Amino acid sequence: MTFSRTIVTAGLALGCFATTFPTAAATADAQTVARGAVVSSTLVEKLDKDQVAERLKATGIDAAQVKYGVRAYRVVYRTVDAKGRSTTASQLVALPHNTRRNLRVVSWLHGTTVYRGDVASVNAKSTDRASALLFAGAGHAVSAPDYLGLGTGPGHHTYGDPRTTVSAPVDALRATRTFAKGHSRRLDPRVLVSGFSQGGPATMMVGRFLQQGQDPYFKLGGLAPIAGPFNLSSFEAAAADDKIRMSSLYLAYFIVSADRYTDIYGTPSKVFRAPYDKQVEKLFDGNHQAAEIAQALPPESAKLFTAQFLDRVRKPTGNLKKLLTALDFTCNWKPEVPVRLHHAKGDVDVAYDNALYCQSQLRSHGATQTLTDAGDVDHNQTVRKALPLVVAGFTGNRA
Repeated sequence: MTFSRTIVTAGLALGCFATTFPTAAATADAQTVARGAVVSSTLVEKLDKDQVAERLKATGIDAAQVKYGVRAYRVVYRTVDAKGRSTTASQLVALPHNTRRNLRVVSWLHGTTVYRGDVASVNAKSTDRASALLFAGAGHAVSAPDYLGLGTGPGHHTYGDPRTTVSAPVDALRATRTFAKGHSRRLDPRVLVSGFSQGGPATMMVGRFLQQGQDPYFKLGGLAPIAGPFNLSSFEAAAADDKIRMSSLYLAYFIVSADRYTDIYGTPSKVFRAPYDKQVEKLFDGNHQAAEIAQALPPESAKLFTAQFLDRVRKPTGNLKKLLTALDFTCNWKPEVPVRLHHAKGDVDVAYDNALYCQSQLRSHGATQTLTDAGDVDHNQTVRKALPLVVAGFTGNRA
């Protein structure tokens, strides 16, 4: 997995470590919250068709399917945190500038982001902003959630948390529906879900929630995960052995975040070597960019983590085992819609084997699926090459 030079668009794909998903009434506090209510909206893009195409080309994405201009907004909405308490989150909502009143909606789920400003609703130069422009320019409404603790959302990003991995994007869809209605647009209930890297398994998790009928309006309409690490136990073990690039950063982000919503280590000194045990949690506060964190930490996991903890990652126990084991099964169900997997054999950050792993699970349930190889390209190039194919596949689902 790779952090790009200008924005973090790659990363671990984290889904649910529970076998069930949160409902709108997960806790007493959550029952009092208008989940998905719009708090505010701000216009951040007003582009004509040619301007959309120019932005996509500058990002390295084929713009041939762009038919319309786009209006995009940063929308803050109400949701709940990992403990079911009321909070807010932000997202980018993009609408095609056309006369069509009924729109299919795409839920676009981004990859690992450590800096809160590197998300679609804030960073105009991000690949995720471009992704939303592509879907909207092709005629779809787009809900691109920043996830909790990123964008303008308060607190820390609950990286990998099963509840908010699903609840924040679903509440974002609800907010998008309300917002679109205010612009005289109606969203088709059949949601087209796609995401890159971290967003790959998140795609499968949100899709399963929708298929289970846990939202009264939205249903599952399509699935297209891109370059997701679906075998997370294997990935983290490789990070513990320093077999992936920036292994210490990825493993540290995962462990620090997980400890915030489910106890992993108690105190940092049980996991991190001195002097990093006094620094690492502060680095992952959402206000440090990836380059800052990488400069502050040793590049090797062996120099950042204690030997005892690395052994635990290789042979996990307790809450860590529960989390990792469940994240290995985000594809272990039978979608009622075709699943279009995209990956690249040239991807050295998230190995192509992850796509084969997901495909195998889907096949074991008799699911309809395809796997498209983006070729000899790196992780971040995979999403740029796959996106036009995802749009083409989703456009075919208009009926």
